[in-house]
Amino acid sequence: MTQEEFNIVFELQMRKCADILAHKKKEYTGDNIDRLSAFKIAAALQNCDPKAALAGMMSKHVVSLYDMCYSTLLHFDMEQWDEKITDCINYLILLKALVKEEQAYGSH
Repeated sequence: MTQEEFNIVFELQMRKCADILAHKKKEYTGDNIDRLSAFKIAAALQNCDPKAALAGMMSKHVVSLYDMCYSTLLHFDMEQWDEKITDCINYLILLKALVKEEQAYGSH
């Protein structure tokens, strides 16, 4: 893969991540202005830190991606790879936002 081809993959993936994050915002936060509220609520329900709640939610997607990577019996189409990879990247972006907020304002 050339650098130019890689750059295209990168740009398309980042655009897809942004689109999915924007689309899912309403689904996961409702009318709450706090974009990270779902993780804070999950943390309160589980008596843990919001980062730990996010990590728990993200683990489902990571396990699924690992299953795909190590599967010798199944073949996955690009749409399935896109979905799992995008989910994992988006959880990492949301984790970054939680860490940034925690650093700026202290623990919630």
